[in-house]
Amino acid sequence: MMALGDRDVAPDAGGPERHVPVLLKEVLEWLAPQPGEVIVDGTFGAGGYSRAILERGAHVIGIDRDPDAIAGGQELVKASEGRLMLVPGQFAGLETHARGCGFDGVDGVVLDLGVSSMQLDEADRGFSFLRDGPLDMRMEQAGPSAADVVNELPVKDLIRVIGLLGEEKRATTVAHAIDRARKEKPFTRTLELANLIEKVLGRSPKKAQIHPATRTFQALRIYVNGELHQAAEALGAAERILKPGGRLVLVSFHSLEDRIVKRFFQDRTRTRGGGSRHMPEEDVPPATFELLTRKAVEAADAETDINPRARSAKLRAGRRTEAEARELDIHQAGVPRLAAFHGLGG
Repeated sequence: MMALGDRDVAPDAGGPERHVPVLLKEVLEWLAPQPGEVIVDGTFGAGGYSRAILERGAHVIGIDRDPDAIAGGQELVKASEGRLMLVPGQFAGLETHARGCGFDGVDGVVLDLGVSSMQLDEADRGFSFLRDGPLDMRMEQAGPSAADVVNELPVKDLIRVIGLLGEEKRATTVAHAIDRARKEKPFTRTLELANLIEKVLGRSPKKAQIHPATRTFQALRIYVNGELHQAAEALGAAERILKPGGRLVLVSFHSLEDRIVKRFFQDRTRTRGGGSRHMPEEDVPPATFELLTRKAVEAADAETDINPRARSAKLRAGRRTEAEARELDIHQAGVPRLAAFHGLGG
């Protein structure tokens, strides 16, 4: 099931706002933070995971590329009495960030690959097709925006971005409609784009609750932020920085991310190569992870009743072995090759 994803939700609208991340109970179960351990929370967001990990007595290196998240986490930094180090940056660089904080190895890494509710709910960030705002979508608030991509990317490349990253079956129709419209007037607002897509695609009676622009907006957000590149590179970085016995826990929100995570664990836990009576088995390096979750863990009904966005969340976890870390080819891991655009794609 495809969804935008949302890694933090406030379940009690009547009380003080307290963000609770998706699958918190399950994350803590598989991450198993212990007093004195060092855990990397690579997607700090509103601090939900970090807060819960700190309550277990562990130290946390929190990473986020969004300046607003870093600013919003400063009170938790003060309250942690030195146990929370908050680092601005991309989670793909989590190994570098951990070493920069003075740690050559860590006991756990947790990554929530969804979009924070803080970003979705703020119209000015331009992530939502339901709220009018600037067509932005930049998590770091720097670099090319979604408007730049929509207005400047060649139509053949736009088709590929929308088709591959949004899994939009009618990507060609959408891209050509955008191309015709942008020649008349460049897109600057989210609802301009959302309304055009709705007009072109219409609403399916069978999927009336799903806005026709959902998949295109997902594609643009992933492309603008290099999310699949980030996810794959973060897996390699986690493999390098985790100590033997360290736990890696990942929560994904759509099939593209989950496919990369699943393929990574399948490759890193494989102990036998392919073979047949005609071909000998290939040599396989020692497994670098022991799989902890045989299949993806999903949110319980009680959680999805509170936060419908949790329905698409999938958790997978592994434990680091003593084997030497391997090189990671992000494209073999499932990251598609896309047109380069001012530092995006590739």
